[in-house]
Amino acid sequence: MTSPPTDPADLPTDRAADHARDPSPDHAADLPTDRAAVPAGGTTAALAAGPTAGRPAGGVTTALVAGPTAGRPALATGPGREDERLRRWRLVLGGGEADGTGRALTGTDAAMDGALTALYGRGSQGGERTGRDRSAGLGASAPSVARWLGDIRTYFPGSVVQVMQRDAIERLGLATLLLEPEMLEAVEADVHLVGTLLSLHKAMPETTRETARAVVRKVVDDLERRLAARTRATLTGALDRSARISRPRHRDIDWDRTIRANLRNYLPEHRTVVPERLVGHGRASRAIRKEVVLCIDQSGSMAASVVYASVFGAVLASMRSIATRLVVFDTAVVDLTDRLDDPVDVLFGTQLGGGTDINRALAHCQAKITRPADTVVVLISDLYEGGIRDEMLKRVAAMKASGVQFVALLALSDEGTPAYDRDHAAALAALGVPAFACTPDLFPEVMAAALEKRPLPVPAT
Repeated sequence: MTSPPTDPADLPTDRAADHARDPSPDHAADLPTDRAAVPAGGTTAALAAGPTAGRPAGGVTTALVAGPTAGRPALATGPGREDERLRRWRLVLGGGEADGTGRALTGTDAAMDGALTALYGRGSQGGERTGRDRSAGLGASAPSVARWLGDIRTYFPGSVVQVMQRDAIERLGLATLLLEPEMLEAVEADVHLVGTLLSLHKAMPETTRETARAVVRKVVDDLERRLAARTRATLTGALDRSARISRPRHRDIDWDRTIRANLRNYLPEHRTVVPERLVGHGRASRAIRKEVVLCIDQSGSMAASVVYASVFGAVLASMRSIATRLVVFDTAVVDLTDRLDDPVDVLFGTQLGGGTDINRALAHCQAKITRPADTVVVLISDLYEGGIRDEMLKRVAAMKASGVQFVALLALSDEGTPAYDRDHAAALAALGVPAFACTPDLFPEVMAAALEKRPLPVPAT
């Protein structure tokens, strides 16, 4: 038997995850020899090449190898350490003689292995089930899938369950089974599931729609609790700071600006500045101070961005000093501003998929702008334009020339840098509009900078 891999628990925490996801040349020799080569890929990339089909990289593998699973304690020192190490690597590598562990699984471990095999197996020709020949066991049966969903929620933490659900939808074509209420009640709700439901909601039978809305509502409410308070606090501060006054109260003095404005009054002998002119900001009033237009691409690849943007749109609409407009588009344009009091209504008003006509959407937004100098337009799109490219760029240039603050977000999600049209992104940058992906946590800072007309906090690439 080949020597078992180096125990990931012996590695620093960050390296343990890297070891599980991508055994690099630095420690490839620690793996069984027929698994040292690792193919590239996303969440469903195999951990190891060779005769045995490996488990997926990322959350699932990290949970199996780098940390406790199914309520088990972390690795301990002593006689059981070697057995626990073999157990974890057996779960990762999938079984069969070629996995190099020779470890048999029983009880809960066998059930965990079965749940993984059902999703990541490759088909069986009969005989002994090795890692190469494992078969997927979900089939097309809603009851069996519902049982499987219950199993993975029992054996794995929520973040891993979400990864496995997404893989099941993509690999085994289970999207249509989500049209059944009992299936929706079994899934772990997250942003990606909401995107899938939104793409299917036109095909949902009446008996499923209320369940689907309840699932979407759960995710949206959670996002609002997480994002609303910080967004309101950040933007309220930005609105306060944007209202400069020359006779501020003491608590409203902007000391940095005041000192810069009075540097000529520096007295060396006293080592102080005499502030002849105070600079400060007033308190945001209830009157409309700024206007924000969210223009959202609803093509299929933008599903997560649509969910987050709808939640932020509802939060912005709840602030009395900001007038918020929300527009979604593909080749058609739909204004959902009248639904902003409920982001779930906004989401079910979208139609994920279809083509893209950014120019047409921006034309609609431009026609609604009445106070250009006090308006921020946020275009959320991967910039794959199906309309008239030159007209789109001319429209952006015209809005900027009129005083509009224009922000282009390639994505509003936690998924990393998306695929996008680099030529269009470069053309926007030439107009002074940097295009960048933005995480939900960064969005309040981006909006605050735009409201104050200061440089955007563009993430480093």
